[in-house]
Amino acid sequence: MSTGRIQFAEQDGTFVLKFIGEVRLTLCSALDATIESIFSARNFNAIIIDLTETLSIDSTTLGLLAKLSILSRQKVGLLPTLVTTNDDVTRVLESMGFDQVFNIVDRPVACPGALDDLPSQDQSEDVVKAKVLEAHKILMGLNESNREAFHDLVNALERS
Repeated sequence: MSTGRIQFAEQDGTFVLKFIGEVRLTLCSALDATIESIFSARNFNAIIIDLTETLSIDSTTLGLLAKLSILSRQKVGLLPTLVTTNDDVTRVLESMGFDQVFNIVDRPVACPGALDDLPSQDQSEDVVKAKVLEAHKILMGLNESNREAFHDLVNALERS
C-alpha cells in the first residue's frame, strides 16, 4: 500500500498538484484522469506541481508529469512549474531531463485555495499496464539516457 498521496486545487485558471510522501504507481490512474481534466478547462493560466513534501517518486509518475508538460506546451504554450526542495528528488528530476520541460524552482509557491486529495481509482491490470507503458515511452522521448534506461522495461511490457 502506498504511503503517498496527491492533492489538487484550481483557482482562477491556476492548477496545483501537490505530491506528498512516496508517490507511486498506485496513484497514477487518478493523476492521469486529473491531467485530462486540466486540459478540458477553459480558463488556463498556470500549472504548479509542488514536490516540497515528496519523499520519493517513481518513474511511472515521472512519465505522467512529463506528459503533463508536453500537453501544456502543445495546448496552451505554457511550461509548468515544478517546485522541489528535496535534493534527492531534484537530482532525479534533473537526471530525467525535467529541467528541459519544466520551470524548476526551489522555493515554495503560494497555493490557491484548499487542496483536496485525488480520489483513488480502481483500474484493471491491463489499464495500469498501458499507463505504465505510456509513461515510460514519454520518458524515453526526453533524452538518450532515459531511452537507454527504460528500453528493456518498455520492450518487456510490449511483449507481455
